[in-house]
Amino acid sequence: MKVETIRFEDGAKIVWQETAGLAIVTIKRSWIKNAMTPEMWKALADIGRKIEKNEKIKTVILRGEGKQFTVGSDIKAFNKMSIEEANEAFVVMEDAITSFEYLRIPTIAFITGPSMGAGLELALSCDLRVGSPDALLGIPIGKLGITISQRFSQRLVNLIGPSRTKDLIFTGRLFKAEEAYDLGLLNYLVDEDNAEAFILDLARRISCASMNSLQAAKEAVARCVPFTEVAFGHRGYPQYIDPVDFPEGVAAFVEKREPRFGRST
Repeated sequence: MKVETIRFEDGAKIVWQETAGLAIVTIKRSWIKNAMTPEMWKALADIGRKIEKNEKIKTVILRGEGKQFTVGSDIKAFNKMSIEEANEAFVVMEDAITSFEYLRIPTIAFITGPSMGAGLELALSCDLRVGSPDALLGIPIGKLGITISQRFSQRLVNLIGPSRTKDLIFTGRLFKAEEAYDLGLLNYLVDEDNAEAFILDLARRISCASMNSLQAAKEAVARCVPFTEVAFGHRGYPQYIDPVDFPEGVAAFVEKREPRFGRST
């Protein structure tokens, strides 16, 4: 077994294990629900690109440490950033997510506990999602002034349709595991006691298939997915964040209060 560990200043880690054609990537920052810093997103992007170049790997499992996948980006990290720095941090995040979405080989997200915001987007970048009964999925971005990118919204629309996507974003509500499974956000819902064995068996079964067939299937399915032209571009929305509402949303998050947003123009 080959193991590579990337360490960060606060003790966080991303561990990449490779064995018998299977890569297991684990996000380890459990004391803050595996929230990702910009440095962690950058490292994750590098791992995705390394996996793409490794012809020995046939399947990837992406997971979080402990009883959570990841709540997404660490919102507190944005508190000391300028608008330009925050936007760049979102670009780095999207680069990491895309590096897994564009992998030619099958990818599986193992979701336990919360998978919210960018955490959900990371899960959506994978081909399959296996959830435990305590999985919790949602996009509470309305409280933060994040202007969701079209790439993110398209991933959701392709799975659950435009109306449910709007419901999820407008209300910020969280989907419990059973509802997420019924909607198609989860491919499998597995009891916690059996989840570990199930996902390893699933990955091994996939790895036994013809990689040429699977890669051709990924490309064919990608070509079948509808794409909608950018809407409302004339209104000039920032790519990832609103320059007024985002700082207020982050401040409210850090201060544990309700945000005080003004009206849009």
